[in-house]
Amino acid sequence: MVAFRLRRGVTLMELLIVVGIISALFAVAAPILLQVNRQFIMNRTRVELQQEARAVMYVVTRNLRQATAASITLSRADTSQPFYSKITFTKEQGTVMTFQQEGTILYQAMGTGKRPLSRNLKYLAFTFPRSDDMGIISVSLTMEKNIFEGRKKALHMASEKVRIMNE
Repeated sequence: MVAFRLRRGVTLMELLIVVGIISALFAVAAPILLQVNRQFIMNRTRVELQQEARAVMYVVTRNLRQATAASITLSRADTSQPFYSKITFTKEQGTVMTFQQEGTILYQAMGTGKRPLSRNLKYLAFTFPRSDDMGIISVSLTMEKNIFEGRKKALHMASEKVRIMNE
């Protein structure tokens, strides 16, 4: 009869095999985890930009509908801004309102107060889509946000034909 001795511990070969297997798993898993993290950041940024763009468009179009058509002026805040990136109008109640781009910030000014609506604005334009009808305004905006490694996520939103109710 052969007697078996109980071994305690592991051999060097067993330890090297385990270390090799764990290293291979990390080598495969690290890029996958990095890609999953990047995808999560992209999706989160897209959702944030969509929510912010919808909120901005809601505020702009709601106020534009209350404008007096004859009071609408399209311009720009200064020469560093895109053409037609500023709109000024008077609401039916007599309140003067302005929406304008200054760098990456979209401001809403009402009377003497001025507040930022967005800090992620890349481009803003107000135009008259029809030359024979000044009671319709087209609003176009592009939002942009940094995500990772110098990359940016952009979202373009256009609202065509905002009808001015007070012509």
